[in-house]
Amino acid sequence: MSQVYNFSAGPAMLPAEVLRRAELELCNWHGLGRSVMEISHRSKEFLEVAHQAEQDLRDLLNVPENYKILFCHGGARGHFAALPLNLLGEKNHR
Repeated sequence: MSQVYNFSAGPAMLPAEVLRRAELELCNWHGLGRSVMEISHRSKEFLEVAHQAEQDLRDLLNVPENYKILFCHGGARGHFAALPLNLLGEKNHR
């Protein structure tokens, strides 16, 4: 099969090495006997993944520790709309 190149604004292409590793670990992630997609979001393993993802992002983008990192699903449009609404103080209506 020939390589297809994706230049769209959507999901980016992944290097072949990344795809091969994902293929190897899809059914047995880090020797757990299950996929990373099957671990509970409350499990120790997930919390380790989330912490490592945050730390990697901080290191890559030089984000200071006094800043919060927010991981959003999808396009995050709803979160970005909710942020100012939740950060505004209450207005006293007369």
